[in-house]
This record gives sequence, C-alpha cells and structure tokens, in this order.
Amino acid sequence: MQYVGMEDYPRTILELEDRFATEEACLQYLAQLRWPEGFVCPRCNHRRAWMTKRGLYRCCQCDCQVSVTAGTIFQDTRKPLRLWFRAMWHITSQKNGVSALGLQRVLGLKRYETVWIWLHKLRSAMVRPGRDRLSGIVEVDETYIGGQKPGKRGRVVEGKILVVIAVEDKATCLGRIRLRRVADASAKSLVPAVQESVELGSVVRTVWMEWLCAIAFRRV
Repeated sequence: MQYVGMEDYPRTILELEDRFATEEACLQYLAQLRWPEGFVCPRCNHRRAWMTKRGLYRCCQCDCQVSVTAGTIFQDTRKPLRLWFRAMWHITSQKNGVSALGLQRVLGLKRYETVWIWLHKLRSAMVRPGRDRLSGIVEVDETYIGGQKPGKRGRVVEGKILVVIAVEDKATCLGRIRLRRVADASAKSLVPAVQESVELGSVVRTVWMEWLCAIAFRRV
C-alpha cells in the first residue's frame, strides 16, 4: 500500500473534487493514513485481511472486522465522506477562520446543528496531541466566556466557563497560543493548566496570577 505523506493533500478545490470524487477514494485515502504499511489487525496484529460487502476489513487470522473510520470523527456518520472532506478542505484553506453558518452554506446542509457539531469535531481533531509547551516569555491570563444575561451587570460568572490563556511574547509579535478550560479559579484547577501549557524555565508574565505561577514552577 502506498504511503501517504503529510504533504499529500489537495491544494485547490479542483484537485479536491477530482481526487475524492467517490466514497471509495475517500475510504482508500483514510486506509492509507491509518495503515501506511498495510493493514494491521487491532486484535492479533495479523497483516492480511479481505474486504466484506459492508466495506469492513476482516482479518484472515482472527476474523476481527474493522472499519477504517472506527475511532475517528467519521465513525457512525450518515453523511458521505466526500462531504466531510470538502468541509475539512474549506476549514483549513480559510485564513480568517470559518463560522458554522458559513460552512453550512458551503456544504448545502439543511440543519445548522449538524454543521455546528461537525465544526466542533474538526476543530478538536486539529489540536495536535503531545504538542510542545510554550517557552520563553509567556503572558498568562484568564477570562470568562459566555453571553450577557438580561438584567445583570458586571462580571457575572453564572452560566459562563473559565478559560486560561497563555501566549508567547516574541517582542515584535505574538507567538503560539494555548487555551485551556478550567473548572474554577482555584489553585487546584489553575496550577495544572499552567504547568501543562508552559515549559519549565519560562518567564511567565501576569498580574494576579504571579503567586500561582510561582507555585506551578517551583523547584522540586
């Protein structure tokens, strides 16, 4: 099976439509990403399988049936993979971000809720696991996210979520950014969030969180 490299993706909408014109082409691409050196059974590690009528890989040794979309954001989807691929290309090709309403118009889907769920799944999948922590000079702060409620003024936290924001200060520009949702503003919630986002030895700049960062990065 041919290896699919990190740069092996369509650059234009025409390339996308031509390459992924069928469901079979989409499934083949996912299979190459999942098993770059050929099928591997998740149960017994056997490397031979045959395709069932339902499009499942059936291991020749233990009869385990595996879907190429199992464990992915496409699992149990009722929509064509061609539509998913079109959504992914549109999201990654826009420099200024994509709204659910804008994506709904591009895909031609009737239900806004469906597009909102898709967008949430795709954004979550775009976060690279095990990514490097921020380093150097890092600004750290927190904010509550949520709309205003009628009749209430000031900083009302009811119905809102607390998010810790960390961003690298590159002097002339901003560097990488990390956002992390926390349960509350207690040290128990905030210390792990800072430790997971910022590398040890970094210079952390903040106002009210100075004492917190001192705890988070104390020498053990």
